[in-house]
Amino acid sequence: MLCFPNCKINIGLYITNRRDDGYHDLETIFYPIPLCDVLEVVPAAETQLHQSGLAVAGNTTDNLVWKAYQLLKTTFKDKLPNLNIYLNKIIPMGAGLGGGSADGAYMLRLLNDYSQLSLSNEQLISFAAQLGSDCPFFIHNKPQFATGRGELMKEIALDLSNYSVQLICPDVHVATGKAFSLLTPKPAGYDLQQIPTLPVEEWKGCISNNFEEPIFKQHPILATIKQQLYDGGAIYAAMSGSGSAIFGIFPKNQKAPVNLDVHIKTFYFA
Repeated sequence: MLCFPNCKINIGLYITNRRDDGYHDLETIFYPIPLCDVLEVVPAAETQLHQSGLAVAGNTTDNLVWKAYQLLKTTFKDKLPNLNIYLNKIIPMGAGLGGGSADGAYMLRLLNDYSQLSLSNEQLISFAAQLGSDCPFFIHNKPQFATGRGELMKEIALDLSNYSVQLICPDVHVATGKAFSLLTPKPAGYDLQQIPTLPVEEWKGCISNNFEEPIFKQHPILATIKQQLYDGGAIYAAMSGSGSAIFGIFPKNQKAPVNLDVHIKTFYFA
């Protein structure tokens, strides 16, 4: 059985409070985009995870796909068979796109279908929350206004299908923990729940990502990419999450030429 975990971008990201548990409260909109990994399971004598595509750092046991399998295996011992799990990584890592979280959430969905566990979306969301704060988003997989650590979500009526999105992923890895250490929490600069009533043409002056200022100082190339997107006709451009991916929203069927001396991956969604 095969599926295609997609990633997300953040439209607006405000870090509003440092919590006593060491996490941060935030406000953001998660928006799904059709850049996907490939995830497949087939019967096997022994469960193994096979990775291809972009290299994934760390041990197999740290991969959220593996953790998702083990999480359901603990609950459904007899219903979950041994599997060969094949993960082909296409979504860049350390880019603020949530690719690892998507893989974990989609693995829960895949196992639910493959083994006929009959888990509801609410139950899948509960399991996903045990994998990571933004994993539940990929069970919803619709635009969501997120608060708390990112796990508290409310569907929001945001539709960018009349626009084109260009995504630039430079060869820059931003560690999330380091990014948070550079921030001083402050109240949100805009109520993102109001974004459906705000024309995209007005987003530039209203909606921001708190991570951009400190991360751009460390990696000036990201500021250059953002400016090239605007110079090329973007209506709105921003960094996703804690970076390093930069996206631009354009009039339909338009995109910008991005010319840099560093390696980048460019994705375009018309």
